[in-house]
Amino acid sequence: MKKIERLGEYISEYSVRNKDNEDIQVYSVTNTNGFCTEYFDKDVASKDQTNYKIVPKGYFAYNPSRINVGSIDCQSVEDRVIVSPLYVVFKADERVDNNYLLHYLKSDIGKTYINELASGSVRANLKFSILQEFPFHMIPIEEQKEKMAVIAKIDESIACCDSIIEKLDLAVKSRFIEMFGDPVSNPKGWDKYPIKDCLIRIENGKSFVCSNQEREGDSPAILKLSAATYGEYLPEENKALLDDDLFNSEVEVREGDLLFTRKNTPDLVGMAAYVYKTPPKLMMPDLIFRLVPNERINPIFLWQLINCREFRPIIRRAASGSAQSMSNISKERLGKIQIICPPISEQERLLPLMKQIDKSKLAVQEMKNKMEILKASVMQKYFC
Repeated sequence: MKKIERLGEYISEYSVRNKDNEDIQVYSVTNTNGFCTEYFDKDVASKDQTNYKIVPKGYFAYNPSRINVGSIDCQSVEDRVIVSPLYVVFKADERVDNNYLLHYLKSDIGKTYINELASGSVRANLKFSILQEFPFHMIPIEEQKEKMAVIAKIDESIACCDSIIEKLDLAVKSRFIEMFGDPVSNPKGWDKYPIKDCLIRIENGKSFVCSNQEREGDSPAILKLSAATYGEYLPEENKALLDDDLFNSEVEVREGDLLFTRKNTPDLVGMAAYVYKTPPKLMMPDLIFRLVPNERINPIFLWQLINCREFRPIIRRAASGSAQSMSNISKERLGKIQIICPPISEQERLLPLMKQIDKSKLAVQEMKNKMEILKASVMQKYFC
């Protein structure tokens, strides 16, 4: 029997500090990876960490100003970690399964409570005292575990789809090197040109005032940087325009476009994404270039070359900006990068493989989408 109770009856705050400045690993909590260390540079180890909060295994932590985007997790990585003093740390009692509580807080109803109850006019801020007042769907812990077992099965299917897609991507990368060799050492002796000699032009995106929400239907929208960050075109990564009259067809994304992220973190700057298909009225932001190839180079070949692991250091070296800030690649620097340029007939040998891989990835992605819809439906049933 489901009972709606006050969450504060089942959780308690934990505010133990690292007052002895022990050598404990510093973690952050992100919306995509949960507890992770990748957001801290080497200098953090030398800072005074006596005010940092300790998070034992099995305890929760969240960033009060980012929980609205899902930055909350249950610590399962180490016996103890420490997090910024800004974080809220808490634990659930023995009547609550940690996984059940985490899924509740990340569910649609949990997000609704967070967005409605968090304070702050500029950025939402969820104090622990507010979290305690959340309505909580309480059921016996045995039922909680049973429900999480169902979710785990669905997550396994989603992870399996991700694994297949990753293997297909690796197959493309392997075949590229097999066909064209290392693009840096150039063992096959292909002609080399600066990128500018292989392009008709490099087109800029534009800056728009837009919503933080994804668009509805085919209303005009601007792509997020994440639409091209990881080497695949993701049109669902967009933000709605506040004024539809601002739509500019000159920067609308079209089928056959090759997009290039001119600004990003040092590791991700200068990634390319080829547009096989796209919904209408999506525009490029000013953080993305459109590369328009000439007759010397095939856009799909250039896409794979730019994202090739062996070639990535060349791209990153063209960027300006410190290791701690966003890096930027100017048109001038991009145009000077030397690239291999096999005869166009050789480049086009890659196309049948890319067509087959894309077809396979689409089928797997559709299966993944179905699993994610199923998970959302199950979560809705469990928590609403």
